Amino acid sequence: MSEKCYFCKFCPNALIHYLIECTGMIDQADQLRPNTSWPETVWGHSREESLFDDTSKPRLCVAALLPFRGGQPDWASFEKMLRWMTACGEHFGIDITFVLNADTGYVFHLSPQLYEEVIIRFRGLCPQASFICGVTAVGASATSFEASTYHPHLEIAQAYQPCEVMIMTSQALNTLGPEDRRDAYFKIAECIDVPALVHALEPAFVPWATPFEPWLLHQLAGHEKFVGGKISTLDEPHFLYWASMCRDLGLDFVPHSGDDFGISSAIKMGLPLLIGAGVSACPLICAAKKYWRQEDFDTRVYKLFEAFQSLEDSVFRLDETGSAAGYKHSTAEILRMLGVIETADIHPDCSDRRAGDEARRMQEALFRPMRIATRMNIPFYSYP
Repeated sequence: MSEKCYFCKFCPNALIHYLIECTGMIDQADQLRPNTSWPETVWGHSREESLFDDTSKPRLCVAALLPFRGGQPDWASFEKMLRWMTACGEHFGIDITFVLNADTGYVFHLSPQLYEEVIIRFRGLCPQASFICGVTAVGASATSFEASTYHPHLEIAQAYQPCEVMIMTSQALNTLGPEDRRDAYFKIAECIDVPALVHALEPAFVPWATPFEPWLLHQLAGHEKFVGGKISTLDEPHFLYWASMCRDLGLDFVPHSGDDFGISSAIKMGLPLLIGAGVSACPLICAAKKYWRQEDFDTRVYKLFEAFQSLEDSVFRLDETGSAAGYKHSTAEILRMLGVIETADIHPDCSDRRAGDEARRMQEALFRPMRIATRMNIPFYSYP
């Protein structure tokens, strides 16, 4: 490649070459420092198009909702929901991995007994299937990090292998500086004996959250226990940064998009999704993953992207406090209307309930995706 290729409009990496050659931006791991910011790196300036991949077949990791009825878990609906999503994956040839006990499963409100019962119920339906289990800091202080607070969930989850664990951040963990946070994750990893994912958030999800700096991401990606990570963002495209860095540096670490507002980006880049939206739009997302692939490409996939994104924009809309936490209530309303679960009840101790007539609002949000599903003959997405 010539030194002047960044002037050629046909070079897909023109901007990257310009940034490296003319501005001195960081493009090597050994140049990273704990306080390096993403805009100081070439990975903070990548174009999504340069990462497009229509041949890979990444998994869809669906954060399963825990349905409630009369204040108690509705296990019959839980199992019906898992069977429904399994059928969606099988119909479109998509590998689905279920995510249990994450935010969509009310992990922050579960007793240890209920946390384990969710896994037992899943195992009764899927005896051999691997799953991803959220683990968080049980009874943790908001100011003093202790790796041992992650042990109760780890002990329960790892008793039901095959599985993976997702280390969900906590306030005490998140307040640490990059080097101390790296050491804290490594300390947690000492008690992990299954593949693990790390999870980063932006402040738009919880006020104290901060996404990983480039140096911290690289450090975690180099640990043998951490096979990948989930990044949940609303305001900045950190998933794009992660994808670009991991590809360019050849890291043995798989970014999973947790951005329910940007599902199509992960599909276009041939990377996994780990999302709560997977349960409210499972047939549509499975269809989009299939029809984006080179061998099955259908130009209508672009309209499908628009249809389910318009739905998820409504499901994950921000309330007056800037929180999208009410998505669990919205999701339950959709699944109830589809006949997948019996009621739209949420966990009795959870305050994340939408105001107003949420059923009516979700019915309106479903109009366009259902219209596209009908036109594209996508099954499992209609009123009973």
